[in-house]
Amino acid sequence: MEFDIYNLFNIDFFSWIRDYFSPFVRILALIMVAPIFGEKETPNRVKIGLALLTTIVLPHPHIDDNIKIYSFIGIWIIAQQIMVGILIGFTMQLAFMTVRFSGELIGMQMGLGMATFFDPIGGPSTSVLSRLINIIALLIFLSLDGHLWLLYGISNSFDIIPIAVMPLQANGYLALIEVSKLLFINAIMLALPLMTLLLIINISLGLLNRMTPQLSIFVVGYPATLFLGLIMLTYLITTLPAFTEFIFEQMFERISSILWYLTQ
Repeated sequence: MEFDIYNLFNIDFFSWIRDYFSPFVRILALIMVAPIFGEKETPNRVKIGLALLTTIVLPHPHIDDNIKIYSFIGIWIIAQQIMVGILIGFTMQLAFMTVRFSGELIGMQMGLGMATFFDPIGGPSTSVLSRLINIIALLIFLSLDGHLWLLYGISNSFDIIPIAVMPLQANGYLALIEVSKLLFINAIMLALPLMTLLLIINISLGLLNRMTPQLSIFVVGYPATLFLGLIMLTYLITTLPAFTEFIFEQMFERISSILWYLTQ
């Protein structure tokens, strides 16, 4: 018993903190930005505790003994870990920005653009459809174990970008800009069927108004557009799981490429 107590007091706590502090900063930066973990409703204490628990559980490389946390090099490494964690979390957020942007496009075409309310995730003026599609995407993300894949990605990031004195190349940031274009492409692809149907309906109503001026299009047009849009939306939601899974796979692949480009 005395031997165990003696070994306990002989633990080098400074080296233990040095080995775990930099990985903790990278994981905490990811949790602060990543979907689900980084929501504003989640208390900061929970985020810090989850980051600390993840740091202890996940394997990470040993830090060089010559690197001091309170030195200039240590500050540079900490800033580097924050940047890597934010890049991973923001890249995954692009998938949810895609479905929210698609909901905004659909709501605007259906005439529900003014049906907005305060959303702590999407902003102070988020449309109802955007919020609905975002909640469905979050549930699909959890059902696919996306949160576990995200933790697996941050664990692999220590192999791709080790905690060492090394610069982050500009190719990684350019790759992130290339990934951001997928936001608009995928959002338009998701909303395009319904937008096309509503465009045809509006053209038909315009022709009908020219042929029969006595008919009040403003009385008939809005209910018809809303009714047919809701019917089409029910079919669109059935395709949402497969489409969001495709978007998540794209983003996880892009995360690996961004991390690789940061070292090249």
